[in-house]
Amino acid sequence: MTEGLVTFALIKLADIIQEEERLLTGVKAESEYIRDELEFMLVFLRAADAMEEKDDGLKVLVQKVRDVVYDMEDTLDLFRLRLTHDHGVKFCSSVQTISNSIITLKARHQIASKIQALKSRVINISEAHRRYLIRNNITEPSSSSTHTPRVARPGNTVEEANIVGIEKPKKHLIGWLVRGRSEREVISVVGMGGLGKTTLVRKIYHDADVKKHFQFRVWITLSPSFKEEDLLKYIIQQLFRVLQKTVPQGVDNMDNDKLKTVINRFLQQKRYLIVLDDVWHTDAWDAFEPVFPNNSRGSHILLTTRNTEVALTACIEFPDKVYNLDPLSPEESWTLFSKKVFQNTDCPAHLKNVSERILGRCEGLPLAIEAMSGVLAIRDRSKIDEWEMVYRSLGAGLEDNRMRNALKILSLSYYDLPYYLKSCLLYFSIFPEGIPIQRMRLIRLWIAEGFVKGREGMALEEVAEDFLNELIKRSLVQVVEATSYGQVKTCRIHDLLREILITKAKEQDFVAIAKEQNMTWSEKVRRVSIHNAMPSMQQIHVASRLRSLLVFWGIDSFPRPPKFISLSSRSRLLTVLDMEGTPLKEFPNEVVSLIFLKYLSLRNTMVNSVPSSISKLQNLESLDLKHAQVTELPVDILKLQKLRHLLVYRYETESDDQISNKHGFKAPAQIGNLLSVQKLCFLEADQGQKLMSELGRLIHLRRLGIIKFRKEDGKDLCSSIDKLTNLRALSVTSITESEVIDLEYLSSPPQFLQRLYLTGRLERLPDWILSLDSLVKLVLKWSRLREDPLLFLQNLPNLVHLEFIQVYSGEALHFSHEGFKELKVLGLNKLERLKSITVQKGALPSLQKLVVQGCKLLQKVPSGIKHLAKLKALDFFDMPYDFVKRLRPDGTAQRAGWTFLQKPVVQFIKILQILPFDLPNNLIRRLHPDGDGEDYHEVRNVPEIYCTYQKNGNWEIYYNYARPDILLKRQPDWKP
Repeated sequence: MTEGLVTFALIKLADIIQEEERLLTGVKAESEYIRDELEFMLVFLRAADAMEEKDDGLKVLVQKVRDVVYDMEDTLDLFRLRLTHDHGVKFCSSVQTISNSIITLKARHQIASKIQALKSRVINISEAHRRYLIRNNITEPSSSSTHTPRVARPGNTVEEANIVGIEKPKKHLIGWLVRGRSEREVISVVGMGGLGKTTLVRKIYHDADVKKHFQFRVWITLSPSFKEEDLLKYIIQQLFRVLQKTVPQGVDNMDNDKLKTVINRFLQQKRYLIVLDDVWHTDAWDAFEPVFPNNSRGSHILLTTRNTEVALTACIEFPDKVYNLDPLSPEESWTLFSKKVFQNTDCPAHLKNVSERILGRCEGLPLAIEAMSGVLAIRDRSKIDEWEMVYRSLGAGLEDNRMRNALKILSLSYYDLPYYLKSCLLYFSIFPEGIPIQRMRLIRLWIAEGFVKGREGMALEEVAEDFLNELIKRSLVQVVEATSYGQVKTCRIHDLLREILITKAKEQDFVAIAKEQNMTWSEKVRRVSIHNAMPSMQQIHVASRLRSLLVFWGIDSFPRPPKFISLSSRSRLLTVLDMEGTPLKEFPNEVVSLIFLKYLSLRNTMVNSVPSSISKLQNLESLDLKHAQVTELPVDILKLQKLRHLLVYRYETESDDQISNKHGFKAPAQIGNLLSVQKLCFLEADQGQKLMSELGRLIHLRRLGIIKFRKEDGKDLCSSIDKLTNLRALSVTSITESEVIDLEYLSSPPQFLQRLYLTGRLERLPDWILSLDSLVKLVLKWSRLREDPLLFLQNLPNLVHLEFIQVYSGEALHFSHEGFKELKVLGLNKLERLKSITVQKGALPSLQKLVVQGCKLLQKVPSGIKHLAKLKALDFFDMPYDFVKRLRPDGTAQRAGWTFLQKPVVQFIKILQILPFDLPNNLIRRLHPDGDGEDYHEVRNVPEIYCTYQKNGNWEIYYNYARPDILLKRQPDWKP
């Protein structure tokens, strides 16, 4: 990590020397000397990270280097701050125009004195460094032995990990769940961290037999610092979402006892499965156990824990239901190791012995095996000495302490990273345990922190994404959620790795995590992350070298709104301020004094305006106002020439069909002045004739969102898009549902465009869409096309996700042979005249999910759907009742119901509930358990089917078994 600090400091020092040469008169030579000495030590530091754990002398030396680097960074930033304060913010953008005559002798003297002192310290450290090398007979490592940046190969980063040794415990536990007694039972899965308890239980939770058996399932993760009220409200939200019902009014204002009553009453007559993941203490179990009723319906609570006392306490009435999860056997360990390291090829004979010895150190822990595999996967297989070095670094004599060995292996995975990944991984320690981390939030923060440097031909965001993919490939970062086209949406790290990173971050003054009111931290700490308790003003002031302040309001909310934003002059070096989700109602005026600020997030706040003084933030790169209440930006925003990401929009969902409407902002007329901007969403097009023409100046744009678009804007927008060669995502929404989106003038569409959203009338599909070879997602809404659009779109080579919402006014859709070869997700919504869908054999060979909604004239399932061999999920929303009945294998209700229960793949569970859907009858009959089964043969091999319909004035749901996403929402996600 110190290697990274030195590298980043050298870059900053070089910039200062180059940009402010005249200001450093008299100390330029000293500055260059410091730079040269740090560069000399840099290569050695690359090897020192792992060595310092075993060598106290080296640890002291590295700490001194770290301190002098921090002090040098502070000196340079405070010097720039002083000059800016004396001469105005214009200095930051126009250094070369400031005359030496206006720089005070006092400022010169201060910088000269401090750099002289730094030089003396560097000389002493350099001498100590050389003495250390001589004393330990160490030859200075060559730069050739260090890591070089690697670009992660493109591809689907979310392929499920190869799970080994899980089938036996999975089968055992499922048997306990589905063949248990009628009374509510508790099952505990206990074992040390890293054994795979959560992975095992997650597999059980999503198993087909479990889904069929339990009408309601809820997954709850209990972090060590959970807040009971928040989790009770979360449980209520999940239960009501299963039924697509809104949460009862007043829940937000209920105390814990009333919340528990709501849950208890809801579950009284239902068979349920509650998973309590990662229960640390018996107090947590005691708090939640009474919430879930013993209703004699075969309900279960399944918990995971590292604590045997918790497991035994929870199962005090069911002592035979404590499952101790064992490490993998040697055979299972080798299978997992081979899959991860050798990709199922044979282990080379010369590596067999050392591989077995390394694997022995993992002691059957899946987490340790995966982490070690990530280290070895990048090693040269022809050089056994590299593998032997890895083995030696693990040490010996730890066989009696499995956890200690696992932590050592994870530490090795950290030390093995190149410097530019160490800082990125260490940053995960900032986030609270258990929350998924948004990919783009992480990427923007990394860039603002200075962890990401440019590569030729790549944007910083692309380099950062490569960094994230590299950490995923090394099994250090886990993907939580991904898009249909394989891009990471959210991610996390394992809690064991998080513990290691928190320790290292604290040792290096990388971050202080504020969980209690009276916590203390070093005055040199660079970042403060507030999770639980608001620190006092005095604490914030002590951290005079603070560079980043992040607040995580939604985890353990503070009793009152934050007042710490009254930052003193001692905190004016901030580069990152993340206030997402806090109850701010006004833009904090103190923020505009933070002239080094690069990242400002007021996402999910009630802030409704931005002051013109924001122009003082000349270094701002990311301004995130998503889901705030801002609707207009001041013209002064145009002075922010370094701004890369401008997000000013929110979504609101219509109650009838869950389709999201977008609300954007009124942009200044000369928006084209923001020459560095890469993401611009969502600006209102009806604010002036020249606004669309201005967009052509933004040649670095990668994502563009436009709303309130008019037909007359088409020519100017097309002219601008022709110039936006870096564009990856484009969203255009018309001002009204009937307004035409005219994009026929586009002559040179961006060749790398990946996502396209067009919401508005289309007289015809533009011809240029056919040239979009990189397009992976296409969403069309309100198009009202008269001709079948499928023939036009079917040959797009990389299209993975396609959605039609009120797109086609015809009666038939025909998917032709070999059409849509890569399509995985298809949504058809509100095609109101559609009567038939035909899927020719050989069409849609990759389709995994089909959603049909609101097509009320459709009387049968798509003809030829049985040819879709990869189809995993089939959803019908707002469809005719007779349609469902046709999917029954037998027309006799009682006998058919029993026969249907024997089917291994398709199983329907009935839930009767009033729902806001309007469903034609004939279609549902084809799916209904009491139907005549005319279409059953078409869908019998589809693993998951779900539909809603109306019967006898009531609304009903039929589904085979609930998928994970159904638990979160009952409607398909149509939001672009």
